[in-house]
Amino acid sequence: MRGEFEQIRKVWAPLAAGAPGAYDLRNDAAVVRPPPGEELVVTLDTLVEGIHFLADDPPELLARKLLRVNLSDIASMGGRALGYLLSTAWSSRIDDAWVEAFAAGLAADQAEFSVHLLGGDTVRTPGPLTLSLTAFGSVAQGRGLTRAGAAPGDLLYVSGCIGDGAMGLLCRRGELRSLSLQEQDYLEQAYRLPQPRMALGQALLGLASACLDVSDGLLADVSHLAKESGLRATIEAPKVPLSTATASAVAADPEMFALALSGGDDYELAFASPPSHQGHIEALSQHLGLPLTCIGHFSDGDGLVVLDREGEPLELGGRGWVHF
Repeated sequence: MRGEFEQIRKVWAPLAAGAPGAYDLRNDAAVVRPPPGEELVVTLDTLVEGIHFLADDPPELLARKLLRVNLSDIASMGGRALGYLLSTAWSSRIDDAWVEAFAAGLAADQAEFSVHLLGGDTVRTPGPLTLSLTAFGSVAQGRGLTRAGAAPGDLLYVSGCIGDGAMGLLCRRGELRSLSLQEQDYLEQAYRLPQPRMALGQALLGLASACLDVSDGLLADVSHLAKESGLRATIEAPKVPLSTATASAVAADPEMFALALSGGDDYELAFASPPSHQGHIEALSQHLGLPLTCIGHFSDGDGLVVLDREGEPLELGGRGWVHF
């Protein structure tokens, strides 16, 4: 593998070319300046081989997922992306070709999301391949969305479809062969390449009272919204939007429904909004061409209640991904 400084010059510096504050990666640090009247939004995610991804995952897709899961966090606060730092701990199996493919994936998403590399660090490790990315965004001062703003009576919405990430991992492992090849391909792509809802997050400023991205599973993440807002959240299970592929998996095995709600890796946005904004949310859904589905509400109390088709409490095994 190339030496550190040659790797920086040939692989990483081109990714920083559009960021003036990166100084072509020739300095010890970068300068990040938010636009006037805005403040920084900062987030970090780490992916470890064997825990968050498989050893044979394509490097270009792995790079794009690493960037996108961070952009999703920025979207959840209503921010827009400014740049990112990258830290890599290469395992012994990683060679120059792998690194170049990884960088090509980052370049593709930099173009798509108008973001640039600002700097970082690269080392060797005797352990598993470990990738860490810190993303910077900005949002108007005092207007960033948080998990703590929901009020009693607010409606609970979710973007897109739920469960595709968890089902995609099963497909990746060859555990959903009952589905058609087209459905398996769709779900695997959803798992490997999530779509950060950047435009939605920014459009929710002034419409949403609380927001987060669905990374640990819908049940766990809605529970976070309820806890931080000091409320009870109610989810009406039949209203949770499922893709055709995930619905097929649930039809073949009804126990898959609990996994769809708790499995995580969807990176959709779950948010609270007052009923008075319902018409605006519907119009926004049409404008973005993105389903925004009301799946429940918030009320006085605490915890999370999931209701079945008859309005009775539904017991589901597992409440989402936990790291420890």
